[in-house]
Amino acid sequence: MAALRLLVIGGGGREHALSWKLSHSPLVDRIFVCPGNGGTALESKTTNVDVSPSDFPALVDFAIKNEVSLVLPGPEQPLVDGIETHFRKVGIPVFGPTALAARMEGSKAFSKAFMDRHQIPTARFKVFASFEVNQAIEYVRTCGFNVVLKASGLAAGKGVLLPETVEEAIVGLKEIMVDNVFGAAGQEVVVEELLTGPEVSVLAFSDGYTVTPLPAAQDHKRIGEGDTGPNTGGMGAYAPAPVATPDILDRITKEVLQPTISGMRKEGYPFVGMLFTGLMLTEDGPKVLEYNVRFGDPETEALVLLLDPETDLASILLACAEHRLDSVEVKIRPGFGVSVVLASQGYPGNYIKGKEITVGHIPSDVVPFHAGTFTVDGKVVTSGGRVLVVSAYAPTLQGALDAAYAGVANIEFEGKVYRRDIAHRHVPTIVHPLSATPTTGLTYAQAGVSVDAGNALVEAIKPYVRATRRAGADAEIGGFGGVFDLKATGYKDPVLVSGTDGVGTKLRVAMDVGLHDFVGIDLVAMSVNDLLVQGAEPLYFLDYFACSKLDVAVAARVVKGIADGCVQAGCALIGGETAEMPSMYHDGDYDLAGFAVGAVERSLILPQPTIVPGDVLLGLPSSGLHSNGFSLVRKVVARAGLSYAGPCPWDAQQTLGRALLEPTRIYVPSVLPAAQAGLLKGMSHITGGGFVENVPRVLPRGTGCFIDASTWELPPVFRFLMQRGGVEPHEMARTFNNGLGMVLVVAPDVAARAIEALQRAGEKAVYRIGEVTAQSGVEMRNLRAWA
Repeated sequence: MAALRLLVIGGGGREHALSWKLSHSPLVDRIFVCPGNGGTALESKTTNVDVSPSDFPALVDFAIKNEVSLVLPGPEQPLVDGIETHFRKVGIPVFGPTALAARMEGSKAFSKAFMDRHQIPTARFKVFASFEVNQAIEYVRTCGFNVVLKASGLAAGKGVLLPETVEEAIVGLKEIMVDNVFGAAGQEVVVEELLTGPEVSVLAFSDGYTVTPLPAAQDHKRIGEGDTGPNTGGMGAYAPAPVATPDILDRITKEVLQPTISGMRKEGYPFVGMLFTGLMLTEDGPKVLEYNVRFGDPETEALVLLLDPETDLASILLACAEHRLDSVEVKIRPGFGVSVVLASQGYPGNYIKGKEITVGHIPSDVVPFHAGTFTVDGKVVTSGGRVLVVSAYAPTLQGALDAAYAGVANIEFEGKVYRRDIAHRHVPTIVHPLSATPTTGLTYAQAGVSVDAGNALVEAIKPYVRATRRAGADAEIGGFGGVFDLKATGYKDPVLVSGTDGVGTKLRVAMDVGLHDFVGIDLVAMSVNDLLVQGAEPLYFLDYFACSKLDVAVAARVVKGIADGCVQAGCALIGGETAEMPSMYHDGDYDLAGFAVGAVERSLILPQPTIVPGDVLLGLPSSGLHSNGFSLVRKVVARAGLSYAGPCPWDAQQTLGRALLEPTRIYVPSVLPAAQAGLLKGMSHITGGGFVENVPRVLPRGTGCFIDASTWELPPVFRFLMQRGGVEPHEMARTFNNGLGMVLVVAPDVAARAIEALQRAGEKAVYRIGEVTAQSGVEMRNLRAWA
């Protein structure tokens, strides 16, 4: 391989540390650092370059003239601004992502949406434009959790506010969105749930396919000891962070890093470079706080000391840029790296520059990396807020800390400020709950099941459940089982009828759309409508909610829908089961099942044995698709290239997702009175299988029916499915309800009375759609009316 010439963009401690490590590579001939600092000027293979780091054409011209082999941007801004494209056009590889991929750091709103699309664990969030300050304030008042406020754009690592109260959050929103304290970075604001737990940073090499993480690090953002005072760019770091055990790092790789790299490639902007992910190790597992698209600072200053002396950083960078990372070994030596930042008095606010720096004896295992320095008349002086980063390596963490602080003691400049408690979070006798080898024994929460969340859900849904009280049930939950007093209903010779059902893949649409308010109604409707067709009055209902990780807010919305459905059906919600089963479902996914019990007087059980040819079929309108056929619906939507978030093709006043999620009609209020009056011979709930499969279920053996498709108007949603999916009319008739969710069988001489009773009970339209015949099966007539 020809000798490499590298161009490093940047002038901080990170760039000095990278140049220092690269200068040890036998492959490297020359390192140009633009603009560099007082430390990069001292390395044997490095030369500072007096070109503006933001003048990309000038940098390209310099690189061509000096035969640069590889470009390494340090800060995020050049990457976000598209420096990679400029060099790619002239054939010079860059260790760093394209501008499209750099959006993962350049826009927190973009990265949060990406995580949501790819089910990468992160905090709950909502994004607001700067003109939506009132909506943002309302959100923090009503969201039900403590929040973090993040300016979406680049803010030099300082665009995050951690309000402790709602009032502080409102003040913070106004500062970002009205006062523009973070400038253009605050044009969008991410309001997200405050996560708790140890925080770690994981830096990982990637070539767009392979991802290779370095040891997890912990940094210290606050200026003051004990994590007090304002946020900074970072006051120190150490690695590996003991809290990030091998098992946890494996989870991070499988659940976060690899899905991120794969997702970016699939979306058309593969990531090449250093993916720097900030994570919170919560009781529910690692969750992403943010992405960065470059080496971290001051994490890099500690991590370069952990690279094995035989590991050639230059060969790794080049392998990533050439999409062959799996061809090189990234070898880490055992031990610990520590970095301690020396800052100017006044940082992160105003500070005085030009203070002379003197360096005494530095131990052999310590490297002082320059950050904000430059040389004047042979003297090194301060030029930035963070002046130097003193880094050390040792076999133990305490040894590395002792060495680093010994180096700090021998560096002097007026106004020197540093933290004396780097790595204070690590106490060797304590093992974090996520550790694979806890010394105090495992808990249920460590296995991924939160009893506290379950209890919180019960308390949240009690008001909804109480709203379903009726004769026979007080609708109180929390016991071992639900109780119903059948005697209180007044039945004389009752027969109990039971039914169970789910919502099917309509749930997938609800989860993709993020609208969970209606699937509970669907769940109730599917079961109680099945009781109704047997003439039964629904008495009580129980639900089953299963998930990998319980999201109390989502589950409460689902249960509220269940309670709403129970109110419509006149039945009591007397109990349920919430099953939190880690690894059984993807994060954010859930499944539902419902169980309903009703009663009917023995003499009124449907279908009656008196159904004969000539009896009339009446159709009652559906509210839409109800809860069946969604596997086909989703296929049609995908084939049409539509988004659930886009406008509905047949109703521009709502989104496609909202239209598809219109809840299933509950027919109990309008149909039960007619059934109890003895006006009906039978009923068919039109679910999966459409008319062709469902109507024959209530007809005596040897009989069938005809249904005239021209007797009612096919609703627009079904025309959409036919046209965009190329679904034939007969296939529609054996798959969907096509606008009629319930079919009733009545004698010809009582048809008028039945229609009048139904309309009196609230049915706005009742269609005479066909008759019972002496020939088995369902004859669909006039299907051309649907064309």
